[in-house]
Amino acid sequence: MKLVYVFDACCGWSHGFSGTLREITSRHPDLPVEVVSGGLFTGPRRVPIREFGYVKDANAKIAELTGAVFGQAYEELIADGSFVMDSEAAARGVAALRQVAPDRAAELAAALQHAFYVDGRSLSEAATYRTVAQATGLDADAVVAAFEAPEAQTAAHADFRRAAQLGVTGFPTLLAVDADSVTPLAYGHATADEADERLAAH
Repeated sequence: MKLVYVFDACCGWSHGFSGTLREITSRHPDLPVEVVSGGLFTGPRRVPIREFGYVKDANAKIAELTGAVFGQAYEELIADGSFVMDSEAAARGVAALRQVAPDRAAELAAALQHAFYVDGRSLSEAATYRTVAQATGLDADAVVAAFEAPEAQTAAHADFRRAAQLGVTGFPTLLAVDADSVTPLAYGHATADEADERLAAH
C-alpha cells in the first residue's frame, strides 16, 4: 500500500494541508508517498490573480482552519494582481524535484508551496526551483535542468491524467492506494487523526 497525494502547488488549500501531510507521513514512515500534481490553473484559467476575486477571503479561511501562514511577499503579489498562476509550470517544477529526489517528494511539495505562499516566489521561474533545491540540499543545477527539459512538460501532463484517472476533482486529496483499491483519506481540509482513522478502517 502507498499514499497518493494529489495537490496543486498553486492551490491555497494544498498549502494549508502541508502540516497535516507532514504529520501523516511522519506517523507512517513505512508507507511510500506518490505526489501527483493537479491542473487547477491551466488553459483558460491561467489568468492574472486579480481575476479570482475570492482568493483573499479563501486564504483567510485557510489560515483560520489550518494555521497556514501567508507571507508578506505573497500578499504583495495578491495586491498587485497581475501575477499569473500557472499550474503546468508548477507541475513541471514538482516533476523536476521529484526526479532528483523521488523519496522526498512530499517534503519538497511543501517546500515549493512555502516558496510561493510565504516567500512570494513565482512557480513559473527556474530561479525558484534553484532556491528550493539549495534550501533542501539538492543538486540545484540538476533540478533546474530537469525543470527546463522538455520531459518536464510530459511529466506534468502525465500527472494531470493520473489525477483524473484516480477520480480526483479537487485539491488537495490524499488517498490510500493498494493494488486496485483506492481509499480517500482526506479532501480539502482534514486533521492527521481524521486521515489516520480512515486509513485504519481501510
